[in-house]
Amino acid sequence: AGEEVGVPLSWEETFGVPEGAGADGCCPPGKATLYGSVTRRGLSSDGVPDIVASEGFLVGEVTKKSILISCPHENVSTKFLAPYTSFSRIHQKSITCLDISSGGGLGVSTSTDGTMKIWQAANGEIRRLLEGHVYDVNCCRFFPSGLVVLSGGMDAQLKIWSAEDASCVVTFKGHKGGILDTAIVDRGRNVLSCSRDGTVRLWDCGQSSCLGTIADCGSPVNGIAVGTADSSLNLGSPENPPSEREVGTEGKMLLLAREDKKLQGVGLQSRQPVFLFIGSDAFNCCTFLSSTYILAGTQDGNIYQLDVRNTNAPIQVIHRSGAPVLSLLPYRDGFVASQGN
Repeated sequence: AGEEVGVPLSWEETFGVPEGAGADGCCPPGKATLYGSVTRRGLSSDGVPDIVASEGFLVGEVTKKSILISCPHENVSTKFLAPYTSFSRIHQKSITCLDISSGGGLGVSTSTDGTMKIWQAANGEIRRLLEGHVYDVNCCRFFPSGLVVLSGGMDAQLKIWSAEDASCVVTFKGHKGGILDTAIVDRGRNVLSCSRDGTVRLWDCGQSSCLGTIADCGSPVNGIAVGTADSSLNLGSPENPPSEREVGTEGKMLLLAREDKKLQGVGLQSRQPVFLFIGSDAFNCCTFLSSTYILAGTQDGNIYQLDVRNTNAPIQVIHRSGAPVLSLLPYRDGFVASQGN
């Protein structure tokens, strides 16, 4: 982090804005997105492009690595940053999910081209092709070791792979619909999956068995996240003593981003509901910022920040555009969000 890596790109490669092309959206909270275009008129002697924006937008500082565009009427601005480097040959179609190993050396990604690949994060060189799911693979992530990958597919199967030789070590079956997201508990002796069938399941990797259904929502669960809950929170008590195969579930809360506009918190060990928050649209994704604060994103472009100790009203609702919020990732003192625009 903090170092520029990869090859310097030309301005067109960097921003993908050839002369006369490009579009930008700005959106103050609660209003329709305003769209405009940016046009490159030429290059200055030092290689920085001369850019103008359509009516209602102003171009601020332009460097070889960034463009600042503002909408004075709405008092909003966005800085577009160039990628350090770009890997265009890993997949042929849209990338649906990706993860980077804890050491930063490897990436894994899935795509609508039907493939799941492991590649070197430094240069995008493909190392392994992970083949075995039927239909699309929806989600992939590294275990904390960085040597093993967990994936879930539309075939309702959850698979564990060796990143070293691409062999499929374990296949979990039990879901009745496509798997939409996964989570890893602690170091990974147990894993979680959520599905279009409305259930979230806990699995034991060592014996490749299902340890139980954590929740059955009657509506697709689009995303899950597991985290240590604030100690003041009552996570409930399990009705039956947990199996000795269940490792690291105590004191943990599971977040469920549900299709029926509900964000739910469940005690992972107790299987008991902790809170239920109703949003403006289907929830696509969720994450923990800390043991107290959580984030969740909806299909209509809202990002909700909640305090788990009191979920009656959100701390804040961020709305940059009406495009679906597709993923959320804590980063330094804030977070990164991706949207479908």
